Amino acid sequence: MVASSPKQKRLVELDALRGLAVIGIVWMNVYVFALPAQAYYNPSVWGGDAAIDRIVWAASFVFVEDKFRTLFAMLFGAGCLILLERSGENVWRPHAARMAVLFALGIAHSVLLASNDVLRVYALAGLAVPVLAQLSHRALYATAIGFVAVHVGGGIVVFGSVVVDYYAGRMGSDASLFAQRNFGADEPALRAALELGQEGFAERAARRAGEIPAQLWVIAGSLPINLAAIALGMALWKDRMLAREWRMFRMQRLAAICALLALPSLFGLAWWVSKEGFPGALVGPVSLILSAPFDTLLGLAYAALAIALFNASGTITRLLACVGSLSLTNYVMTSVVFAAIFASWGLGLFAQLSRGQAFAISFVPIAAMLIWSPIWTRTIGQGPLERLWRRAAAALS
Repeated sequence: MVASSPKQKRLVELDALRGLAVIGIVWMNVYVFALPAQAYYNPSVWGGDAAIDRIVWAASFVFVEDKFRTLFAMLFGAGCLILLERSGENVWRPHAARMAVLFALGIAHSVLLASNDVLRVYALAGLAVPVLAQLSHRALYATAIGFVAVHVGGGIVVFGSVVVDYYAGRMGSDASLFAQRNFGADEPALRAALELGQEGFAERAARRAGEIPAQLWVIAGSLPINLAAIALGMALWKDRMLAREWRMFRMQRLAAICALLALPSLFGLAWWVSKEGFPGALVGPVSLILSAPFDTLLGLAYAALAIALFNASGTITRLLACVGSLSLTNYVMTSVVFAAIFASWGLGLFAQLSRGQAFAISFVPIAAMLIWSPIWTRTIGQGPLERLWRRAAAALS
C-alpha cells in the first residue's frame, strides 16, 4: 500500500505480494463482521460447535491470523521507503501529509465500516519511517527484533498475571475479568456484543465516532508490533530481497528456516488453548502476545517464498499484481462487501453463520477483487482511493 504516482514504474512481484497480503487479510476480517467480537479469537464463544469450525479456527490461527497483517505492514514500510528514496531531500512534509490523509481514511473506515481498521496504526507508525530510513538494513533488522521484544515484554506485563491467576484458580481480579469479557464466553459481554451487531448504520457510526479517543489507546498498544513489521519490510527492501536480487535458493532457505521456527510453536499454542477449553485468560495472551514473534516469522516466510516463486510474466503473478496495485481500494471494498452481507442494513447475516460458513463467505470479496482489479487497472489505472490519497496528500504538502 503506497500512494504512488501512476507514472512510476512498479515492481510486478512486489505488487503481487501486496495482493496476496490483501487477500489473506480478508480470511480473518470476515469474522469481524460475521461473529460477536469475542469469537474473533475464540471459537468456543460462537459459531464453533462443529469439528470443521474448530479445524477452520486452528488453520486460521496457525497460518493466517496476523501473518498477512504482518506481510501487509512489511510492504507498507517498503513502499514508504521506496517513495522516500524517490523524493530527494525534502521528505518530511510530503510524507507527513501522506500519513495524515491515510489516518483520516482509517478513521472514516473504522467509523463507517470496520472497527478493526489497520490504516490508523499504519499512519501513526509510518511517521517514524523517515527516521528509520536512515538506518542500514542490519540496523533495521535489529530494530524489528527490538520492537517485537517490546511488544512481547509489554504484553507479559499486562497479561502475565491473568495466566498466573488462571492456573492458581483466582479469576476475580480486574485483569482476569477483562480477559474473560473480551476473549472468553462471558454471557453478559456476549449478549452486549450480539446487540451491537444488530445496530443500524447511523447508530453504529455515532457510537464508533464517540469511541475514537478510546480507540487511540488500543492503537497505541499495537504500535510496537506494527513498527516491527514496517522496519522489517524496510530492511528487506534495503537488503534487496524484496527487489528480487537474492538468489532463489537463498529466499527459499530463509522461508524454510522461518517456517520451521514458527510452525511448531504456533501448533503448540493452538493445542494449549484448545486443551484448556479456550478460557479467555489464555486466548487473549496467546493470540495477542505469545504468538506475535512466530506470526512475524511466518509472515517473513510467506514474503520470501512468494518473491522466490513469483514470475512477472506469469498469469497468477500478474493477476495478484492487479489486486495489489489497488490494495487500499480493495482493502476498503472488502469491508463494503462484508457490511452488505452481515450488517443490519444489508442482508443481516451477523451471528447467523458458523465459523466455517463465514470463512466460505470470505471468498466472495476475494473473487470480486480478482475479477474487477485487472479490468480497472487496464481501463483506468490507479484505484479510486489510491488516487484520492495521492491528490489529498499533494494538496496538504
